[in-house]
Amino acid sequence: MVARVRTVAFQGIEAVPVDVQVMVAPGKVGMSIVGLPDKAVAESRERVQAALHASSLSMPAKKVTVNLAPADLPKEGSHYDLPIALGLMAALGAVPADALAGYVVLGELSLDGTIASVAGALPAAIGANAEGKGLICPHTCGPEAAWAGSDIDIVAPRSLIAIANHFRGTQVLSRPEPGMRRAAQALPDLADIKGQESAKRALEVAAAGGHNLLMIGPPGAGKSMLAQRLSSILPPLAPKELLEVSMIASVAGELAEGRLTDRRPFRAPHHSASMAAMVGGGMRARPGEVSLAHHGVLFLDEFPEFSPQTLDALRQPLETGECMIARANHRVTYPARIQLVAAMNPCRCGLAGEPGHQCRRGPRCAADYQERLSGPFLDRIDLRIEVPAVTAADLIQPGLSEAGAT
Repeated sequence: MVARVRTVAFQGIEAVPVDVQVMVAPGKVGMSIVGLPDKAVAESRERVQAALHASSLSMPAKKVTVNLAPADLPKEGSHYDLPIALGLMAALGAVPADALAGYVVLGELSLDGTIASVAGALPAAIGANAEGKGLICPHTCGPEAAWAGSDIDIVAPRSLIAIANHFRGTQVLSRPEPGMRRAAQALPDLADIKGQESAKRALEVAAAGGHNLLMIGPPGAGKSMLAQRLSSILPPLAPKELLEVSMIASVAGELAEGRLTDRRPFRAPHHSASMAAMVGGGMRARPGEVSLAHHGVLFLDEFPEFSPQTLDALRQPLETGECMIARANHRVTYPARIQLVAAMNPCRCGLAGEPGHQCRRGPRCAADYQERLSGPFLDRIDLRIEVPAVTAADLIQPGLSEAGAT
């Protein structure tokens, strides 16, 4: 008998259907997994056996073969544990096989039989809803998956025993409610900044039109403070934008407790970030900073200190609004519609053009420093402003400046 359970593989934020086929047949005792599994999937054999033992189910003294179809699609991640375990339980008669036919399953198993959270529950739920199927996912991923729609059947058990009892009818698992993460603290406010009225006006123009912005000024002028307060004057995410941002965060495993947030992303990578960290890559072609900032702000401080190759890799995402990662065996596309805000000093010593300061290298210092940025990349930045040093008169003036809410 062959038991079948539906799960998914992730290509970008798209959930590709995968059929988990489990066959128990006479032969050498053992369990083998085929279908291009990676190391995490191959190791699920040990986790599944330990979890079944902890749930008072013993492995059959037969040959167990698990096939992940389509066999030519690479399978990565630990979310195949639960579908393999449920397929084996269905083959043994511990759960009804026909009950699993209407669900997409994903989850990681602990050795004690509990189900741990995994990345990608929201895209998997949206993919399952498109197929007209329900979703079985870990309990902690339930609030995230519930955003896929009110009509999708979601089962979010804490353990293998709970899901077996659910299908037997001895324990009914309620449908999880969509979770929204409330901000623990307010966003930084523009009222904190004294002076810099022209820079704040430029920030308002950039926020209104979604323009990319470059601020040039000496150290201590307030460039980073201004950039960090841009999020406070941006509108909340629209429902469609909220789902797009959350799907990227879900695939990257950055949704805390499965709860979504309506705040626009603000990403500020260090200038030592590699090209793969910025645009995405690695063995699993994970989303990079530019995709994690989708529908939000990507702030690059110490702009010329980023490597020229890393900055030029942002040219295509800034132009097209998406980031394409090509590998020898597959190609992944992540959305990356961002608002770029960058800050830089006028020269390497940082004080070129300031009254009372004279650089030993003269104008050559500023020219060499700014030539680290390519012309085609600077052409994609709409607004460029100079942020002068704040005067003592600005700092001692009474009262607060205009707040972000205003």
